[in-house]
Amino acid sequence: MRHNDRAASAPWIRTRLRTAPGAATALAVLVLVTAFLAAAFPRAVDAYETKGLRHDILTADAGRSTLEVARPQPGLELPQAQRDAEARSPELARIGAGLLKALPAPLRADTSSVAYGVRTSKPAVANEPWLARPEAVPPQLSYVAQSGLKEHATLASGAWPTTPREVTSDSRAVQGAVTEETAAELKVKVGATITLLTAAQEPITVTITGIVAPRDPQGSYWSADPLLRTPSLVLDPTSPFPVHYWTGTVLLAEDSGPALLSTAAEPVLFWRIQPDPAGLTGPDDARLTSVIASLESGPGLLKVRETAGDTAVFATGLGHIVEANARMRDAISPVIAVAALGIGSVAAVVLLMTGALIAGRRKAELALMRSRGGSLRGIGGRLLAETAVTVLPASALGLLLATLAVSEGRFWPGALAAAGVGLLVCVALPLRTTLQHIRPTLHGAREDMVSARPSRRRTVAELTLLVLAVGAVTALRRRGTSAEGGTDLLVSGAPVLVALIAALVLVRLYPLPLRLATRPVARLRGAIGFLSLARAGRSSAGGALPLLALLLALATAAFGGSVIAGIGDARDDAALASVGADARISGASERATLPDELVRTVRDLDGVRGAAPVRIEYSVNMPEAVAGDGGASGGDAGTGTSTGSGSASASADDAKVAALVGIDPASYAELARATGLPAFPAARLKATESSAPLPEGAKAGPGRVLPAIASPAVAARLGKEPRAIATLSGDFEVQVVGTVSRVASVSPTDFLVVNSAALEQKAPTTLLLTGAPDPGKLRAAVEGSGKEYAVQLRSEERARYVNTPMQAGAERIYLAAVAAGAGYALLAVLLSLLQTAPERRTLLARLRTMGLTTGQGRKLLAFEATPQALLAAGGGLFTGWATIALLSPGIDLVPLALAGVAGSDTSPVLLRTDLWSLALPAAGVVALAAAVAGVQAWWASRRGSITELRAGDSR
Repeated sequence: MRHNDRAASAPWIRTRLRTAPGAATALAVLVLVTAFLAAAFPRAVDAYETKGLRHDILTADAGRSTLEVARPQPGLELPQAQRDAEARSPELARIGAGLLKALPAPLRADTSSVAYGVRTSKPAVANEPWLARPEAVPPQLSYVAQSGLKEHATLASGAWPTTPREVTSDSRAVQGAVTEETAAELKVKVGATITLLTAAQEPITVTITGIVAPRDPQGSYWSADPLLRTPSLVLDPTSPFPVHYWTGTVLLAEDSGPALLSTAAEPVLFWRIQPDPAGLTGPDDARLTSVIASLESGPGLLKVRETAGDTAVFATGLGHIVEANARMRDAISPVIAVAALGIGSVAAVVLLMTGALIAGRRKAELALMRSRGGSLRGIGGRLLAETAVTVLPASALGLLLATLAVSEGRFWPGALAAAGVGLLVCVALPLRTTLQHIRPTLHGAREDMVSARPSRRRTVAELTLLVLAVGAVTALRRRGTSAEGGTDLLVSGAPVLVALIAALVLVRLYPLPLRLATRPVARLRGAIGFLSLARAGRSSAGGALPLLALLLALATAAFGGSVIAGIGDARDDAALASVGADARISGASERATLPDELVRTVRDLDGVRGAAPVRIEYSVNMPEAVAGDGGASGGDAGTGTSTGSGSASASADDAKVAALVGIDPASYAELARATGLPAFPAARLKATESSAPLPEGAKAGPGRVLPAIASPAVAARLGKEPRAIATLSGDFEVQVVGTVSRVASVSPTDFLVVNSAALEQKAPTTLLLTGAPDPGKLRAAVEGSGKEYAVQLRSEERARYVNTPMQAGAERIYLAAVAAGAGYALLAVLLSLLQTAPERRTLLARLRTMGLTTGQGRKLLAFEATPQALLAAGGGLFTGWATIALLSPGIDLVPLALAGVAGSDTSPVLLRTDLWSLALPAAGVVALAAAVAGVQAWWASRRGSITELRAGDSR
């Protein structure tokens, strides 16, 4: 019997696949694409998290990422020979090898950059008269006997430092070298000698035998301690006056460490290990943080001390780098989860719609099998077998393509996602089909919305889902969207919840206005309008499942598009806040002024639309705050633009220092309009009466009051009455006549804007330009007036906001989400229309026998599809808007847009609705529906009525 069953099953599957190869191929392609996307998503997330972690470690300053084990010099109670032996290379190398082996996973070392040796932790004063003394203070030098100097440097002049004889603690002469930068700044030459005193004040002569050049100046060997490579001019903390002196490092021969043990410069034995991030993955960050904490003060430190000594300490900034990476990942993950859950839900609904389409096409066939005695188990088994033959290979192929496309990433999450897609299709299609044939049925009446009322069970199920979804959205709205401790599924499922509510409500409500519209249309001449509205109100293509798929896809696409648009807007705003205009010319120092000839030359360049000279003076002391709330409000200026840290609620006590900005009101107001800044009330700074312009070189008299536009905090501090301030541009009184939250010329949030014509010193320090001048010509014009002037371009500043691997990966996922959402939305429209395609062809055939022309048939199908398409488009617009409005309070786009860029504005960047992201997918749904209807009408017109209308056909 079993052999016969197998023999009977094989011909069935083969016959079915041969009978409908197109449907099987289409299902396989859909499963292939969906499985590919499902498998590629977790791999893509792993890939960008892995690349982000490696990028952060590789690009971090070596002083932060290097692992350093250090211990004080051997105890004085030990014999001198033992102390010297512990400071020599063989013993240091042995301990270093043991430390490399003791590093716990996933921490691995870059063995090519390992360095060890002896260094002084306290700089020693070098009193040689030939050394550079910028302010008559002798330099202070550190000394290090570090391994690998010849491997990490090239000899520029002289000879390599060596140890002609064995160096001990009693040695009083050693050889050393310095880098080219140290030699240039401190005026060190080959053959020079530097004296280093011992603890007993005996001199150790250090002879400089060579000058070296680092092979990789930014590598960990030279950058773990930057003084090895580059000297530094530092402020003397012991002097009552601001006095600077040089500090640098002398590189001793590798085995010269024992000589440093006799000094009072607190010698330290050290081992520096650069981590190798090549083997790290994104999920390793938690283990890495734990391992670093253990090495710093835990069981790992005990193992380090077993190798390096009981007094060894472990220090690194790698933990902070990993923690910063984890914070960025945690900030990005909730935004990515919204896209993942939304697209996953759309894909699941579209797969279910595909199963419903196949089940509908085979309903008559399976009903016949059921009426002739076929069991549900037998029918379901055959459907499962023929579905699995097509679906499982497609799922496996999708997983393979995802693995090849995204090389990095864990295998099992992608495999489980692809298997889930295949399992959903294999189970859903037989289950949905067999459930329709629990009882044998004969041909019945029509099943449109007029005659077939929803069952009580369906009504109760829909009401239950509706209540749960509304409750979840209400809870989400009340508690907010900022979730701590990882991704919140309730937040991520917001598009699904909103789309579910809209679909359940709209699918029940949309027939009502259509039926009401049918009555007046029925009185018009012609049957096209009446027939299209009547059929649109009864069509099964407007069911909850197709509508849910469309709403989900449109909401996810709108959310993703708004995220991408928000990232671009945030970067544009940050670039504008940094530069102030399309181009900026300023002096190298704050007090450097721009000559009039330079201003005229730049203003006449091609591409320059406007120029606004500005005088900026930073760190102007503000008077004491007025008592009470007497500050000018944002309403006084009529701008209504107070936001963020510059809001009117800012504390006046925080605005003790502000930037004074002198402007030409007319040109600056034009600049504000051209760059999209808030409208500037230029008329309030008109220089009249006591604020009239001063002649060149004239001094301001007493009682001179200048009108000023201030930031909200400064306005609150100054109040409404005139207040005296002292500046380098003159001493005068200011009276706040309005507030703005932001000005183009300064980045500080506290500022005071006055008319530059009323100042004693009017010369501008900055020139702001609008337009698109040629960068080369602009820089050439500025260099002609002197190299002390710098040029900043908004376009170049915008280019600074390049994506880190994590940001780029997240953006790519959102671009894919937008594309996938649009694609699934169009596929949902196509499936819903294909489900009723046979019925429409039959309808057109019947109506053509009654005299319907081809043009009228196209209009009928187009008018019939339009209400449902408009319903889906309108519902998609509402769902996308509601999703963004629901999630925007808890989503900050700074990690995606600006993180990792030094000096960028890190104020919160909230998600805003992007109209194009809402409108374009919705318009695409309407256009596709109309196009499909037109193609159906054209195809039906090519087939004769005899082909469609056959005797005995129940359609």
